Amino acid sequence: MSAVFKFSYISSLYLTFCLLLVLALSAKNYDATLCHDDERQALLQFKSGLVDETDRLASWVGETSDCCKWAGITCDNITGHVHKIHLPGICAYLPNYNTIKEYNEALRQRLRGDISQSILYLKQLEHLDLSCNDFRGIQIPRFMGSLGNLRYLNLSLSGFRGTIPPQLGNLTELEVLCLGNFYDAYESTSITNMQWLSSMRSLRHLDMSGVTLTEASDWFQVINTLPSLAQLHLSRSGLPDIHPNVASLNLTFLSSLDLSGNYFYNSFMPRWIFSITSLVSLDLSGCHFSGPPIPSSTSSFHNFTSLKFLHISENEFMSSSLVLKELSSIGGNLISLDMRSCGVKSATLDSLHNLTSLLSLVLYGNELTSTIPKSLGNLCNLRHINMGGNSFQNISLTSLLRSFLDCKSPSLESLYLDSSQLSCSLPNQLEQLVNLVHLELGENGISGPIPESIGNLSFLRSLYLSWNLISGPIPYSVGGLSSLESFDVSYNHLTGTLPESLGQLSKLKYLDLSHNLLTGVVTDVHFSKLIGLKTLDGSGNNLTLRPHHANWVPSFQLENLYISSWDLGPQFPLWLLTQRYLSRLDLRNTKISSTMPESFWRSFPNLELLDMSQNQIQGRLFEIPATLYEVELSSNLFSGKLPKLFNSSMLNVLDLSNNSFTGSLFHLLCSWGGNVIEALNLANNHFSGAIPDCWVKWQSLRFLNLENNNLSGVIPTTMGYLSSLVSLNMCKNKLSGRLPASLMWLKELQILEFASNELVGSIPTWIGTELLDLRILNLRSNSFDGTISHELCYLTAIQILDFAHNNLSGNIPRCFNNFTVLSKKETTEIDPVSVFFHFGHGITEITNSASLVMKGQEYTYSTNLDLVMFLDLSGNKLSGSIPVELMALQALQSLNISNNQLTGVIPKNIGDMKLLESFDVSSNHLSGELPMSLSGSTFLSSFNVSFNNLTGRIPTSTQLQSFNESSFFGNKLCGVPLTQICGEIEHHKDQQEGDTSHGVDFGLIISILLGFFVGFWSIVIPLNVGTIWISLSKLRYMLGC
Repeated sequence: MSAVFKFSYISSLYLTFCLLLVLALSAKNYDATLCHDDERQALLQFKSGLVDETDRLASWVGETSDCCKWAGITCDNITGHVHKIHLPGICAYLPNYNTIKEYNEALRQRLRGDISQSILYLKQLEHLDLSCNDFRGIQIPRFMGSLGNLRYLNLSLSGFRGTIPPQLGNLTELEVLCLGNFYDAYESTSITNMQWLSSMRSLRHLDMSGVTLTEASDWFQVINTLPSLAQLHLSRSGLPDIHPNVASLNLTFLSSLDLSGNYFYNSFMPRWIFSITSLVSLDLSGCHFSGPPIPSSTSSFHNFTSLKFLHISENEFMSSSLVLKELSSIGGNLISLDMRSCGVKSATLDSLHNLTSLLSLVLYGNELTSTIPKSLGNLCNLRHINMGGNSFQNISLTSLLRSFLDCKSPSLESLYLDSSQLSCSLPNQLEQLVNLVHLELGENGISGPIPESIGNLSFLRSLYLSWNLISGPIPYSVGGLSSLESFDVSYNHLTGTLPESLGQLSKLKYLDLSHNLLTGVVTDVHFSKLIGLKTLDGSGNNLTLRPHHANWVPSFQLENLYISSWDLGPQFPLWLLTQRYLSRLDLRNTKISSTMPESFWRSFPNLELLDMSQNQIQGRLFEIPATLYEVELSSNLFSGKLPKLFNSSMLNVLDLSNNSFTGSLFHLLCSWGGNVIEALNLANNHFSGAIPDCWVKWQSLRFLNLENNNLSGVIPTTMGYLSSLVSLNMCKNKLSGRLPASLMWLKELQILEFASNELVGSIPTWIGTELLDLRILNLRSNSFDGTISHELCYLTAIQILDFAHNNLSGNIPRCFNNFTVLSKKETTEIDPVSVFFHFGHGITEITNSASLVMKGQEYTYSTNLDLVMFLDLSGNKLSGSIPVELMALQALQSLNISNNQLTGVIPKNIGDMKLLESFDVSSNHLSGELPMSLSGSTFLSSFNVSFNNLTGRIPTSTQLQSFNESSFFGNKLCGVPLTQICGEIEHHKDQQEGDTSHGVDFGLIISILLGFFVGFWSIVIPLNVGTIWISLSKLRYMLGC
C-alpha cells in the first residue's frame, strides 16, 4: 500500500514538473510572438497618420517587433490582443509654466495629425486615451463608434471641434467617457441631441466639461436614464435649463456632481439635487442660483449625509441664515467648504455651526467684517482658511485670528487674507501658528515692521506680504525660515540694507524685494546658500551689487533676474555669464557703461526676454538670437549697422530706440523670411536712406516708430499691408511725396504721425472715411496744401489733431463739432500697444507717445497720452471766421489757430470751453472785443491774442490779468495787464465826437432827407395801389369773370 502510494506521489510530482516546464517553455515562446501581426500593422498605420515631434512613438518600429512592448500599448497576457492604447499628452496651461520655452516644449509633446481607421482592427481594444493632444480642430471620427469593446474613452483637451458624433452611442459597454475641453479656448465641441447617451447603461463616469450643450434640451432626461452613473461633470457647458421644480432623479449611485460655471440667473436651487443622497462631492460654483428650493423635507442640505466636499461659490442664496442653518445639519461630515463670493455677512455666518470635521474653508470675496465665530466648528483642526477679499479694516490681526491663536496646538497650515482692507500691523503672535506653511497677506494696508518672531515659523514655505505699507528693515530672523521657498515683500516701504541671513535660505526658489526703499551694498554673502533660487526680483531699489570676489560664481542658476535700478556698473558683471538657464533678464538702468561681452548671447541659450535699456552700453549689436521674444535695448550707446534676424526668430518686441545705429534698414526689414513681431521701435537713431518696400513680411506689426532719423524718399506702398497696425510714427525725417493711398487699408490705426517731413499734396479725404479709429493725427510741419476737407469730420474719436505749419487754405470746417470725444459726448482711451507675458512678473507694455507743441514749447506725452485733448491749425493760410461750432469742443485743453488770415470776432461762447489751458489766436485779422465769457476760464495758463484788430476792455478775471502784456500787443485793448487805461481811451473818443459838432453834420442832413422820402412814399403808394385794385375788381365783375 505504501509503495503504491509512494509511486503515485512521485508520479504526480513528475507530471506536475513536466506541466510547469511545458507552460514555462510555452510562455517563453509566446512572449516572443505575443503581438498579433494584423494588430501590429494596424498600429503602424495609426502611427503614420500622427505627427510626433518629440518621438514619443520611437519604439513603434519593425515588422516583427512585439507591439505589446511599445510605448503606450498594453496587451492581454493570455490572448496577446491589444486592449489598451494610452497616449495622453501634457495638458499644458500657460500660467502653470515659468517660461515660454517650457510651455512650448510641453506643447511639442502633443500628438497631432489624423486618427486612422486602422484602429478598428483592434477588436479587443478596451481602453483608448488620446487626451491632452492637439488634433487641430478635426472632428471626433464617427468610426470610433465601431470600437464596440471599449470600456474607457478619453478624448478631452485634444483640440477637437464640431459636433460630437452620435455614433459614439454604439459603445454600449463604455464605463468612462471623457470629452471635456476644460480651459482650452481653441477647442469647441458641441452636442445638440444627447439621446445617443441613453444606450450607455454601464456608464459610471461622464465628463463633458466645456462641451457646448446650449441646444441639448434633453440633457436632463437623458442623464436620468444612466442608472450606473457615479461621476457627472458638466461644468461650463451652457446648460439650457436646470429644471428646478423636478423633485428627484434616479441617479442613486452618483457620488460626484459638477455643474460649475453654468449660469442659472434668477433660478432657484433645484430640488432634484437634494434627492441625490449618495453625493460625496458637489460643485455648483458660479451657477448664480438666486434662492434656495421650496422648503420641504426632501429639499434640504440635511439629506446629504455623505457629503464631504461642497463648492458653492458665487451663489447668492448662500447668504441666507436659514440656508446656513440647514448646512450645519451635515456639518459633521464636511471636509471642504468653498463659499467664496456669496454675499455672506458676518452676522449671517453666525448661523453656520458644528462643522467639526472641516479641514478647508474658503470665504473669499464676501462681506465679512469680523472674526469667524468659534461655534462654526473645531477651528483648532482647520488646516486651510481663505478669508481674502473681505473688509477687515477696523480689526487687528490678533483679534481676527483669536480663535486660532487660542488653540493649544493649532493645525492651521494655510492662511489667506489678501485684499481684505487690513490696516493693522503684523503681531508677534503669528509665531503661535507653528504649523503654518502658507501665509498670504498681500494687497492690504498693513503697516509697521515685520516682527522678529516671524523667523520662528520653521515650516513656512510661502510668505506673501506684497502691496502693503510695511516699513523698517527686513528682520535678520528671516534666515530662520528654513523651509521657505517663496518670499514676496514687493511694493512696500521697507528700508535699510538686506540682511545677510537671507543667504541661509537654502530652499528658497522665489525672492521678490522689488519696489521698496532698500539701500546699501549686496555681496555674495547674501546669496551664499541659495542653491535653489530660480527667480530674483529686486528692481526699483537703490542697491549696489559688489561681490567680494571678482570671479564670483553664484551657487544658484537663475531663470528670472530683475534688478533694474541697481548699481552694477560701470563694468559689465561677468558673474552674469554663469547663469546659463536665464529666461528673463532685466538690467534696466543699472549704470553699465562698458561694452557688451562677445560671449553674451552664447551664454544664455534659453533667453526669452531681455531689458538692458537706460544704460550706456557701447559697441555693436552683432546678433539677436532666435530664442528671444522681447529685446529692450533703448537709451544706450550702441552704434553701427543693424543685425539680420534669423528666419526662425520668435521675436515679438524689438526696441532699439535712442541709440546711435546707422545705415540702412534693409538688412533688418527685408532679409527675413517672415515674422511675428508686434512692436518695432527704432526712433532717435541715425538711420538713413529710403524706407525699404518689403512690409508684406510684417503683417503682425501693431506698433511702428521710426521717428527722428534721416530717412528719405517716399512712403512705401507696401505699408498698406500692415493691417494690424495701431500706431505709426515717422515724424522728424526727410520723407517726401504724397501720402500713399494704400494707407487707407490700415483700418486698426489709432495713431498716425508724419510731422516734420517734406510731404506734399492735399490731406487725403480717405483719412476721414477709412481710418475711423484714429485718435491722433499729426501732420505738422510739412508742405500740405489745399483745404481741410469735411470728410475729416468723420473722425469722431479724434483727440489730437495737428495740421500746424503747412500751406493749408480755406475755412475751418464747421463740422468739427462732430468730434464726439473733444466735445465730451463720448469718452475714449488710446489702447496701449501691449505685449503680454504672463510669467509671474506682470506684463511688458510698449507705450504710445506724441510730441506736441503746447504753450509755445514742445512736450512729449506717453503714459498720459489718452488724457490730452489738442487742436493746432496754426501757421497756415486759413481764412474766414472762427466757427461758432468750434466752441462745442468742451474737452479741448489746447487750441492754436494763430498765424493765419482769420477774420471776424472771437465767438462769445468761448467760455464754454472750461478745460482750456492754452489759447492762441495771435497774428490774424480778428476784430471786435474780447468776449466776457473768457473771465470764467479758470484753467488758462497760456493765452495769446496779440497782433489782431481787437478793441475794448480786457475782461476782468484772475487768469487774464496774470498774463504778460505781450499776450495782448498789436491791438487796441485796454485794462490790466496793459498800461493803457480804459478811461483815457473813452475820453479820447469823446473829444473826437465833440470836434465834429462844430462843422456841418452832413450825415444828419442825409438821414433826415432819406427818412422823409421813405415816409412819404410809404403812405402814397399804398393809397394808389388800393384805388387801382378796387377799379380792377369792378371791371372783372362787369365782364363776369
